[in-house]
Amino acid sequence: MIHLAIDHGKKVSHAVALTDGGEVLFDEQIPTTLEGFASIKAALPPNEPVHSVVEAAWNWGKVFDSLEDLGLNPKLANTIKTRYIAESFTKTDRIDATTHAIMLRAGITPLVHVPCKETRDRKNLLRHRFWLVRLQVMLKNRVHSILDRNHLQVPPRSDLFAGHGRAWMNALTLREPDDKLLKAHLELYDELRAATRQTEKWVDEALKDNKMIPILESLPGVGKIFAALIALEIDTIDRFNSPAKLAAYSGLVPSTYSSSGKTYHGRMIPSNRHLRYAFVEAAWNASRVSPYFKGFYERLKERKGACKAIGAAGRKLCEITYYCLKGNRPYVERPYKFKKPVDAPPEDFGRVALAIQ
Repeated sequence: MIHLAIDHGKKVSHAVALTDGGEVLFDEQIPTTLEGFASIKAALPPNEPVHSVVEAAWNWGKVFDSLEDLGLNPKLANTIKTRYIAESFTKTDRIDATTHAIMLRAGITPLVHVPCKETRDRKNLLRHRFWLVRLQVMLKNRVHSILDRNHLQVPPRSDLFAGHGRAWMNALTLREPDDKLLKAHLELYDELRAATRQTEKWVDEALKDNKMIPILESLPGVGKIFAALIALEIDTIDRFNSPAKLAAYSGLVPSTYSSSGKTYHGRMIPSNRHLRYAFVEAAWNASRVSPYFKGFYERLKERKGACKAIGAAGRKLCEITYYCLKGNRPYVERPYKFKKPVDAPPEDFGRVALAIQ
């Protein structure tokens, strides 16, 4: 078996290949192109099986797909976990590639789940939609800035960028150059809105056969876009053997520090930021539309504060998502009943809520 590791960059990469016995078969810098990766394969013994590894760094899909097309059996290494093992005072591309090759040969490479190329393409489509929305938010902020420096009050209880609010802005005549800037911003906003709607149609078409989407859309606070995001990021629920594993992967579990009999919980662990965003934002919506999540959130908010309460609600939503997907069944709303614990004083009755699972 040949163990190949590639420390890839935008223009050049460094590749190191080792045998089972530790003999170096390849140790060169190559261009980060399909031809460059093909030169590695040409330099290796033709009849020896090869498996390779790359880091989950920027644009890793380009390298991974190239190695897969060449039959080099690539694996994806966890960048964060590898950094703690591979960092040293002397750090070069060659040292990194050699360290990865040694770890791959020893079977201790921390791996990352790699979805199929079709799923990765759909993720790119959905992330394009989120990028367009971020541009719209930036544009809205600039419009508010223009209105503010002209001492204009926005119409109350009106969506500024739709209906009466938009008609009000279209009728404005401002001093130059703010009048031109406002009209240019509104035209650009209309183009972004049209591009967003078109992208949403592409997402709907790409995910129309995904069986997870109807189940996810049944969850409170999870609409069409969040359902698509969660489905693509989870990929397959079978790779998680418990709801706690899914919650940890989603970055909804607090870090823990325990020493000398004392335990402290800190910030959420770093993990899949897309899933954390989806579950936390959906939890805000669920706390308004779902009686169960509203009771869950309000109870924790009274004791822990809004931020910790919504984080816990996001984790609860994540765990319910696991059970719904695992059982292939939609969400069913449960009542959130208040029950007085046996040891609670009378004045605390109604303040402690226990959810009926």
